[in-house]
Amino acid sequence: MPIHDWTRVASGTFHAFHTAWIAQLQECLNAGLLPADYYALAEPFAGETGPDILTLETPGPTPRAETDGEPAGGIAVAERPPRVQTTVTATSAFYLARRRSLAVRHASDDRVVALLEIVSQGNKSKRTALDAFVTKAVAALQQGYHLLIVDLYPPTRHVPDGIHSAIWAEIDEGGDASPSPARPLTLVAYAARIPPTAYVQPVGVGDRLPDMPLFLTPERYVDVPLEMTYAAAWRGMPQRWRRELESP
Repeated sequence: MPIHDWTRVASGTFHAFHTAWIAQLQECLNAGLLPADYYALAEPFAGETGPDILTLETPGPTPRAETDGEPAGGIAVAERPPRVQTTVTATSAFYLARRRSLAVRHASDDRVVALLEIVSQGNKSKRTALDAFVTKAVAALQQGYHLLIVDLYPPTRHVPDGIHSAIWAEIDEGGDASPSPARPLTLVAYAARIPPTAYVQPVGVGDRLPDMPLFLTPERYVDVPLEMTYAAAWRGMPQRWRRELESP
């Protein structure tokens, strides 16, 4: 299914779709995509932040990655690097010098592993909202939480080079993260290494969504089926808004 132009409808309409999409992503992650010791929760209360989906690991006597040398599940980057257009690793410790704090906890005390965020129009419509989103993203990486960000809105005057560019400017001083003019929407996965690595895939209206990595450890990930879950969420959209988004 091609990506729709969500600027054609009010933000509330996208929010309705966004809610359905989150539910589909949670179901997919928990239906066997994540390894047995991991699970996903949609829109949990998580301290100072409210990620769309929180990925957690249940506690064990030792981390899975350290048990008899066995990996923690998922796909190894060394064996199959994520299939994206651009991979960039920060070249400096610039982001460490501007450390932010972020309290992300779950009532179960299970270990927070990763955050998944679907960007809304409101995240980029005002400078204060943009700054809050960028601060949360950078702080999450500094805390060791991996990130997957899906941004289906084009750049705005507050973020003319896209959401990834704004985040990367806080991580790697002087780093070039400008989007493609032909594909101004952004999918980006961050592995919370020191320094972090970004896996960037630009897309545009009319494109199909590729799978994107959600990291469980700095070197292992699962491929999240964005296209399949997007299509599943779309099936529940009212015909009124289907016509608006699908018309020439």
